[in-house]
Amino acid sequence: MSTSRENWSSKLGVILAVAGSAVGLGNFLRFPVQAATNGGGTFIIPYLIAFLILGIPLSWIEWTLGRYAGILRHGTSPSAYDKIIDRPWGKYLGSLGLLPPLFIICYYVFIESWILAFAWYSLTGKLMAVVQAGEITQFFGNFISLQEKIGSIPAAIFFFAITFICNMVVILLGVRKGIERANKISMPILVIMGIILVIRVLTLPDISHGLAFMWNPDFSALLNPKIWLAAAGQVFFTMSLGMGIVFCYASYTKRHDDIALSSLSAGSANAFAEIILGGTIVIPLAVIVIGSNIEECAKMGTFGLAFQSMPLVFGKLPLGSLFMTIWFTMLFIAGVTSAISIIQPLISFCEDDLKISHKNSVLTVGTVSLIGGIIAIAGLAAGAVEELDFWGGSFFLVVLGAVQALIFTIILGKKRHRRDSIGFELLNDGSAIRLPKFFRIIIRFVCPAALILLLVAWIVHDGWNVLTMSNIKETAEANFFGFTMSQRSFILGFRIFLLALIGLLNGAIWYAWKSGRAQKHRRIH
Repeated sequence: MSTSRENWSSKLGVILAVAGSAVGLGNFLRFPVQAATNGGGTFIIPYLIAFLILGIPLSWIEWTLGRYAGILRHGTSPSAYDKIIDRPWGKYLGSLGLLPPLFIICYYVFIESWILAFAWYSLTGKLMAVVQAGEITQFFGNFISLQEKIGSIPAAIFFFAITFICNMVVILLGVRKGIERANKISMPILVIMGIILVIRVLTLPDISHGLAFMWNPDFSALLNPKIWLAAAGQVFFTMSLGMGIVFCYASYTKRHDDIALSSLSAGSANAFAEIILGGTIVIPLAVIVIGSNIEECAKMGTFGLAFQSMPLVFGKLPLGSLFMTIWFTMLFIAGVTSAISIIQPLISFCEDDLKISHKNSVLTVGTVSLIGGIIAIAGLAAGAVEELDFWGGSFFLVVLGAVQALIFTIILGKKRHRRDSIGFELLNDGSAIRLPKFFRIIIRFVCPAALILLLVAWIVHDGWNVLTMSNIKETAEANFFGFTMSQRSFILGFRIFLLALIGLLNGAIWYAWKSGRAQKHRRIH
């Protein structure tokens, strides 16, 4: 069978694709929540520092690992780790690189479909009517609990089906005709919509009060370690680091493409969308309309901010329906570009390691994500989405990031006799900029130490309670497909289900090597 793989058609294509994967709900929803609950302008300082000494170097590490895999005609970590580590267990360690997309895709499309629905309700004027009636909380609750219907079909199911099909069609078209083309079209539209909203916010009366909250730091608050941990976590989450996405996308670059500058460009585009667009739209606007209640508003979390607070805010503006429609359309575009990037590593694994055709790979991954979506819908109130987001969107990101940093440090980053190290040679190959020497120290030593410290600090702070389920009340109950049980029992059963998924994934990896489907390449020396 041919081992040829697709490549990005242009440098702009890969930059927009990686930026599209990073620019998502984390930029426009999670970042404002984190900033509002961590002092506004105070949060920006540790955020920018974490971006420079953690985000950019880790991005370079993941791009380099992806290039290594791409040279071997693979797009995921099992094959790359198998060659880099050169031990039988390397490929199973590489399964960590597929867990975040495997878990996240089980709920992301469902959440993405909520945004499409609210964009439609905004366009038709229904959402504004609900806001003016003071029923937005009840409406959102009815929607996600499948009580809101279109005819006899629950609206959430209807919009989930549309969103699922849209994502699968883009993926089915492939890397160039699907993912690259979608990002080339959607990313400019997203930026234009964001700028329109920013201009509207900046022309509001008394906007200086909102901007002051966002940009005036309280330097004494910087002594609080919680703010630094929150900033580091946000940078890690928003740049799609540790998700296997950047790794996969980098594998489709051409052999001598400039990945150092491409990585920096994509990261900068993401930071622009997060701080300039997301921060300027949401926080100053909310401060103007809600006032001192901005922190209480943020405590409602990402979903509360997106689907309850922001409609209320836009509802108090002239032409509120128009700007509400632009807001949710922008979020949906960001959701689509992120969703297809989450799906692609799983597609690459099926194609590169299991040697399944592209069409059947899309069918296989689509079936898995559809089943996951159904489970997420049925178990939403029971905590299924929170579990998937915790493991796929938080815990394994830091774990995988630390593993990648250690692999680079211990194996790829070591200087060879009279030659640069494999890692830095691959990173600098074709680069218009040479990596400054102090960044080499950060990449090899600061990044691994920072990630291990971040993981330990999280476990000490509140992670242990989550792992042991002691944060769940003993009397709490859950309903799943009509069965009532204690929530702890549901979470335990759900975690067993996730372990089964991990077992199936590693079984597929074993089969790929046992059957000889996974190509046997020599290491890069």
